[in-house]
Amino acid sequence: MKFFNWLDRKVKKLSWYDISLIKFSAIALVLLLAKYWPVLISFEWYWYALIGIAASIPPLLKLYGKDN
Repeated sequence: MKFFNWLDRKVKKLSWYDISLIKFSAIALVLLLAKYWPVLISFEWYWYALIGIAASIPPLLKLYGKDN
């Protein structure tokens, strides 16, 4: 747990554009991976939509759910 406490303290120092740059770099790395491994982009579009929706559910529940 020490690592996650440390990480939480560090993330609070980031501004909105730092977070945006992290997202942009993740997108760039995924595109690079897809370029060199074409199997990654060979699925039908609805699989990507399903993965995106499934990945967004936990943060949305945490954001809009009841506080304990």
